[in-house]
Amino acid sequence: MSELVLLLQRLAREPAVIVSVWSTRGSVPREAGAWMAVFANDTVATVGGGHLELQAIAQARALLAQGDGATTLEQRFALGPSLGQCCGGDVVLHFERVGAPDVTRLRHALAEPRVPLALFGGGHVGRALVQVLVNLPMDITWIDSRDEIFPPDLVAQVRCEHSEPVQAAVAALAPQSRVLIMSFSHAEDLDIVAACLARQREHGDLPYVGLIGSKTKWASFRQRLVARGCTEAELAHVTCPIGVPGIADKRPAVIAVAVAAQILQVGL
Repeated sequence: MSELVLLLQRLAREPAVIVSVWSTRGSVPREAGAWMAVFANDTVATVGGGHLELQAIAQARALLAQGDGATTLEQRFALGPSLGQCCGGDVVLHFERVGAPDVTRLRHALAEPRVPLALFGGGHVGRALVQVLVNLPMDITWIDSRDEIFPPDLVAQVRCEHSEPVQAAVAALAPQSRVLIMSFSHAEDLDIVAACLARQREHGDLPYVGLIGSKTKWASFRQRLVARGCTEAELAHVTCPIGVPGIADKRPAVIAVAVAAQILQVGL
């Protein structure tokens, strides 16, 4: 369950104070737009931890206890010796007391921009990747040519799609989709890569195309893609092997973390 969904569910039952990072200067633990919800007995999300967060929680609970008093305030925190944090910058935090009538407004105000990601392949690595990626601000389209391959009870941000032939799904992907290719078949993988490069040639709207496999697999694919008319510049757009360098472990969960980290390097 996302932090925003958890906040909205709780807010329907009890009030809270939303603490938002409004502006920053220098080195700080969180960026502008980060938020935390402070309830009477616990919190949801974070504005950076440490003494900054402890003081923010105390200030929020003081505002929460005012009842019919002021509903908002701003406060600047210098992240130096007085807070025991070595970041050295400063942060302006905005505090707002909210309740059930604010749920609809906050659903839109606090929603993060979401990045589309297309995952081709419902195997072990694909399943491990979904478990990692659902914790990030992504809308995932999970695609496979096989029936009944997807697990039940997936969260709403994961949309499962059966496509036969599987590469036909490439044309309908959302613009700016990050694409991960790890089907059960090398032949399918090759067709998906070719479809992605054809779309990239026409629209230039797939910022990342990643293919699972070894350097040997990619060398074989390169030859076949050149035979299909792909240029060296187009082939350079494909990342294979996938995942941040230096991680040799082949367990699906480890591969998933390494690939998710590489996707984050592309940017959200």
